Amino acid sequence: MSEPGAPNRSGQASCGFESGDSAESISAGRSPAAVRRNGLLIAVIASGGVLLAVIAVSQPDALAAAQGAASPRPSTPVPSAAVPSPSVPSASVPSGSSSPSPSPSPSPSPSSSTPVAVPFDGTPAVGALFTVKNGKLVHFCTAAVVQSPHEDLAITAAHCMQGRRLGANSTVTFAPGYYDGKFPFGQWLVRQEFVDSNWQKHQDANDDFAFLLVGRAGHRIQKHTGGERLEINVPLPHPVEVIGYPDSTQQPVTCSAPATRLHLKGYRQMEFICGGFPNGTSGGPFLIRVNRKTGTGSVMGVIGGYQQGGDTPEISYSALFERNVKELFKQASA
Repeated sequence: MSEPGAPNRSGQASCGFESGDSAESISAGRSPAAVRRNGLLIAVIASGGVLLAVIAVSQPDALAAAQGAASPRPSTPVPSAAVPSPSVPSASVPSGSSSPSPSPSPSPSPSSSTPVAVPFDGTPAVGALFTVKNGKLVHFCTAAVVQSPHEDLAITAAHCMQGRRLGANSTVTFAPGYYDGKFPFGQWLVRQEFVDSNWQKHQDANDDFAFLLVGRAGHRIQKHTGGERLEINVPLPHPVEVIGYPDSTQQPVTCSAPATRLHLKGYRQMEFICGGFPNGTSGGPFLIRVNRKTGTGSVMGVIGGYQQGGDTPEISYSALFERNVKELFKQASA
């Protein structure tokens, strides 16, 4: 799998991290001690920095629906050699039954005035996640590059990564800016996953987010794509732009609408009503303050959480980004 070259992983850069309307700038330098919340753990799946072997095959034709995947909403990468043709899984998995949160209830029916996402050419920092299966790239979720000290992190929904093989023999790659079968910013190996202990133990919908370590050691994806700032405790309702990669198309979709609080006991979630976010869009970022010139902004959520992102393409959910996200980010950045 190809990645653009980059300097060795060593620099201590500061990373912008904001908390709601009162900005909380946090230096994200590598610290030896891990920060924990309720026994916060990193679910790390073997590192090693070994690049996945390139599989020489044809360029992707279309993200066609394939059989079941681990997430109801998923998205696409850039290679130096030819890349396997991506097929895309269709999956609709309910929230984990072992979660302490209440059992999900059906989503309300959207009104006839519900906005609908529109296809667009994409943005460098948002891309699709693929796994390799039988020599082919299978699309399964969406992810976004986030600003971090070593410039090598992306964020997605935790449920997207369940059962995925990472580490030295990883079969998962991230394709920022994927569009129409093209990989303008390369295809990056996903080496590690970082999730909250509540998700690891209970698949708690309120912790359905994950940070991904992407690229070979010393390669910095953020230098090529830019990155979204992380923002927590954003007051709701708040206008957002949501981007996702449907399984059935070769390009991302975008929609702007308000994110509102989901008033359901036991859930710390937000709700976004806009049609056009089917399977493949899980992990798609909720963006605010997007710079139209660079395409980057601040990420305050990702499609996931309640009903693993939503039972219908018209209503999407995200876990609230609170202190749990901030502390997990420190873990992933260490």
